[in-house]
Amino acid sequence: MEIRKVCVIGGGAMGRQIALNTAIYPFEVTVFDANPACLEDLAAWEKNYLAGRIAKGRMTEEQVAGIKARLTICDTLEAALKDVDLVIEAIVEREDIKRSVLKQVSDLVRPDTLITTNSSRMVASLFKNDVANPSRLANLHYFNPALVMKLVEVVKGEHCSQETANTLMEFCKATGKTPILLNREVDGFVVNRILQAINDEARWLVQEGYCSYEDVDIACENGLSHPMGPFRLNDLTGIDVTLNVMDRRYEMFGEKPIGYDMIKSMVEEGRLGKKVGRGFYDYTK
Repeated sequence: MEIRKVCVIGGGAMGRQIALNTAIYPFEVTVFDANPACLEDLAAWEKNYLAGRIAKGRMTEEQVAGIKARLTICDTLEAALKDVDLVIEAIVEREDIKRSVLKQVSDLVRPDTLITTNSSRMVASLFKNDVANPSRLANLHYFNPALVMKLVEVVKGEHCSQETANTLMEFCKATGKTPILLNREVDGFVVNRILQAINDEARWLVQEGYCSYEDVDIACENGLSHPMGPFRLNDLTGIDVTLNVMDRRYEMFGEKPIGYDMIKSMVEEGRLGKKVGRGFYDYTK
């Protein structure tokens, strides 16, 4: 099927960038978030970002006018989902909330509308009984910051049709992304499985007192040519997000992941990463 109109559910850091990237390429895009304050922040962020593109000579005023015309912020889910061909859910990483939202989406969209979740950990098959015709349901996992990062992981569970997977791959390419296709679901997909191994080793080195987290970052950035060390990257993605992932691993396997107590204490102290000014590093200076 052809994708013409896209709805992004979630106006946070990921959702707003996915939506704007999609409108740039250009597709008609609607955005909805249940939190009105988040929609206000999104509108202000979009205005400032696009003004900055003009100021830096990256976009013309005509281009920005076209993007604004294609991107609509909606205050109801029903309005956002009207006549859309693809839905990208990018809300909080909580299974119960995602389940509720995806059930509503399934009831409101056309039977052939593709439904995707941007979750980096929860496989789409968790929600296959919540969506009518689950052959149209898949993971469409973007990376932060979604306006910059090229990779998108398309994950095809057994419930998902090949046509759906193919359409999502072509959509990603049409929006300037470099997609990869996972033919089977696996926890963490590709990138996060590799990152998990790196992060476990990094936290172990610090936990056992072999070196500081700063030195781990320096080693990865200067010895492995990583653009960002694991602790700096953790600050960017959010310490609370890391704890959610670790909680799932703890629940699934019955033992604490390496560094679990350290991450949990940081969340309890409110050190959630760059978004609040403090994580492993202090961003308030």
